[in-house]
Amino acid sequence: MFEEYIAFRYREGKLQPVKHPHLPDFDSLLHIDYQKETLKRNTLQFIKGYPANDVLLWGDRGTGKSSLVKAMLSLFYAKGLRIVQVYKMDIMHISDLYELLRDRREKFILFFDDLSFEPKDENIRVLKSLMDGDIEERPSNVIIYATSNRRNLMPERQEEEKFPEESYWERVSLVERFGIRLGFFAFGKEQYLSIVKHMMQKRGLDIEERELERLALEWALVNGFSGRSANHFVKNLEGSIKSFI
Repeated sequence: MFEEYIAFRYREGKLQPVKHPHLPDFDSLLHIDYQKETLKRNTLQFIKGYPANDVLLWGDRGTGKSSLVKAMLSLFYAKGLRIVQVYKMDIMHISDLYELLRDRREKFILFFDDLSFEPKDENIRVLKSLMDGDIEERPSNVIIYATSNRRNLMPERQEEEKFPEESYWERVSLVERFGIRLGFFAFGKEQYLSIVKHMMQKRGLDIEERELERLALEWALVNGFSGRSANHFVKNLEGSIKSFI
């Protein structure tokens, strides 16, 4: 199975192959150069068998966090890298997943996408233990990459909290399990427009530049300046252009 497929989901204690994985183009992820190079270097260390860190990619929506993790697979699957998407509800079963992956020659990213917790969620303690501190040693061919819109994976301090210091240390102790923490921040107008133009070029679409900018900025008034917004705009424009050909 690990030779035939390169991506998997771990759901309800079962490993399910993904027949058609999404493999973003690494070079097409714009304006996150530091994040790209850091994650690429860490992943390369991992697949070569050198020390590497778990990584938390946090920040604004639509800035490329999930796409960057999946792009690692497009870069390195030929070198034996595999990715397993794990859902929060299955954190309790990760030790079982470890046994499935242990001693395989492939290297595995456990991918937690859009991860977040509410205070007192028992999964927080389980994940902390399984990342660093459980009695069972984690397989050397497993690394954890997680994305989140929350820097600390949990809401900031709530006014009604009885023990705010305890809540603070709970947040920090989980995040500190990730040796690398990469921030992703909202794009500005010029960055957004450059992404739009890059996508238009890749899709072979030709439209006068001033008109393209006007339409893209109109779209952004409702949808914001993000890579995701740019992608949605270009899809919408491409559909409109081709439907009239």
